[in-house]
Amino acid sequence: MRTAGMSATVSSIHVNGWFGSHTKLSGARWIVQRLTGRDLEREIGRWIYVGDSTNDQEMFGHFPLSVGVANLRRFAAELLVWPTYITRSERGVGFAEVAEALLAARTHA
Repeated sequence: MRTAGMSATVSSIHVNGWFGSHTKLSGARWIVQRLTGRDLEREIGRWIYVGDSTNDQEMFGHFPLSVGVANLRRFAAELLVWPTYITRSERGVGFAEVAEALLAARTHA
């Protein structure tokens, strides 16, 4: 992919390839603005990012509320930036753990 001029990163289950200089963070800023008319940076403390691989490091470092699902630990030797929290469970069950915690906090607020 890189030989063809693409950017490429490895996720937990596949390789991502794209043309251009955009990143997950620039994409997140764009889609939040496009779909909601809101400025992600002004509300960064109100958003949570959940990831599971080395290609999530930029997002972990940018979002004060970042969560890695437990299978992220498999990449420990490759991680320079860690999320604020790590779930007990891996993969989809780990994501569900985050969703349940958010819903529980919302009902108690």
